[in-house]
Amino acid sequence: MAWQVGDPRSGQDLVLMLPRVVPVDETHAERWLQRARKAARLSHPRLAPALEVGLHDGWPYITYELGEYATLADRIGRQGLAADEAAHLASELAHALAYAHDAGAAHRDLQLHAVLVSDKGQPRLLGLELATIDPQTRQVVEAATPQALRQAAEADIVLLGILMHPMLTGQGALDEADAVRVLERLPPQGREIVRLPFSTPRPIPEPLRVIVNRSTDRQERQRYRSARTLARALDGWLQVQSGSQGGALALLLDKIRIAGVLPASPHGAERAARLALMEGNRTGELADVLLEDVALSLELLRAVNTAHVGGVAVADNGVVLTVRRAVAMLGLDGVRRVALALNTWPGPLSEAQAGELAQAMARTRRAAQVAMAVRPPGFDGEVVYLVALLQNLGRLVVQYHFPDEAWQIRRLMQAAALPDDKGEDPGMSEEAAAMAVLGVDLEAVGTAVVRWWGLGDAIVHLMRRHPVGAAVRASDSDDEILRACASCAIEAVDAQGLPAARVQAALQAIVQRYGRVLGLGLRELQEALQPGAAQAPDRKERLQPTPQPPARQPAESRVSR
Repeated sequence: MAWQVGDPRSGQDLVLMLPRVVPVDETHAERWLQRARKAARLSHPRLAPALEVGLHDGWPYITYELGEYATLADRIGRQGLAADEAAHLASELAHALAYAHDAGAAHRDLQLHAVLVSDKGQPRLLGLELATIDPQTRQVVEAATPQALRQAAEADIVLLGILMHPMLTGQGALDEADAVRVLERLPPQGREIVRLPFSTPRPIPEPLRVIVNRSTDRQERQRYRSARTLARALDGWLQVQSGSQGGALALLLDKIRIAGVLPASPHGAERAARLALMEGNRTGELADVLLEDVALSLELLRAVNTAHVGGVAVADNGVVLTVRRAVAMLGLDGVRRVALALNTWPGPLSEAQAGELAQAMARTRRAAQVAMAVRPPGFDGEVVYLVALLQNLGRLVVQYHFPDEAWQIRRLMQAAALPDDKGEDPGMSEEAAAMAVLGVDLEAVGTAVVRWWGLGDAIVHLMRRHPVGAAVRASDSDDEILRACASCAIEAVDAQGLPAARVQAALQAIVQRYGRVLGLGLRELQEALQPGAAQAPDRKERLQPTPQPPARQPAESRVSR
């Protein structure tokens, strides 16, 4: 409970807060007093300092200075707040809760009237540890054991997600003003589902919608486990929305400066030794060795496309998208310098994390080989291979620099059985899961790396995968064919990771999307997924042994061989 009151002694306007019920006896009142005073000693810019913590006629109370602040309930209005303003407030509150949770305190009764907002849009949270009295027994809840604190912290996160509903829509979730009552109606206590409506007074961007819906997801395993992860997702979205350098992408670039974009693949030292003995070998043979290392292949693309020869930028004469051309232009000494500049495997990763990155790199090479196998006649296999690597760059970078977040993304994508054998609840899409964890999708991560490398729009366009579920239209553009080859291959390799009963239907759906563009049928796609398919003769030459018309070549203005 909260009141705005006047203090006749100081002439100040104050906020007086009391718990919902009075403690059952003096022992519990004293226990509450100890907990509240301990929480009041915490100092954080977004935690309002308590002026007084005490008891009056058996009732616990805490007072706060109101000043020029207004409650969040007063600020919202009927149409809610703008999306960026609501996300900013929620992010600041999440940071405050994360600090409190780390210090062993929780809020337990987060409400709109427990948040004060300044004219500059800065929030302050009131009532930390106020609601430690059980309304049923009127006893102070169990002391902050690790398990009890974890449960209280997770409840705080859900309550913050519930508060974001009126912040964004002007209406309480489930048409209920009391966030705690809404929490009690969510699983596991209740059966209600709380998701943002699609019809709202103000538009809600899809990434923000995903973040809010995850915080109140009906499956507990899908929700945020800590306030800091929720804050990171909100910060990431805010930074991308504003176009400024910050959030997850800024943290990523900081990590890249220390640990590189990707480490050299396992056995990188042996590969470097092989290079030293290949002085007289042909460029194609060198390229075959280099392509075994994902990180080295991508770094060579960066090096050659940002190089200058005779004072002229190489990229001005067309994007270089083959390792053969990179070797020819950089020379073997240049290739060695690039190889030696890579961090050794596995960089800062633990053994388990290194194993996950190795698996991700293996899947990336697998997709690149499938892309070579599904390409139409006339397209350079190495170009297709490298475009597939680029389209997987975001995945690899997140797995290397944010291994814990990568695990969260995979967990959110997993399907889960519904209770009472009512079928299966599908997991999130990869795009939605990444936005829910990082506040940005994986494509934005890959794009940030490519921009940081200094590469241009041509490569950024090629590395954009076709959105899953959207129609893929036929095009005469060579670049669009390259994009389609890589996207098709990545989706096909992902489909093979599904439960066996769903693989065939997933592959059929891929053929329906890409078949006309690539001249691809289900049989051809299944053959492309067989080991060694990329090294076999051209797909259409195998299926149609009759003479073929001259193969079209990618335009030199777009792709330099």
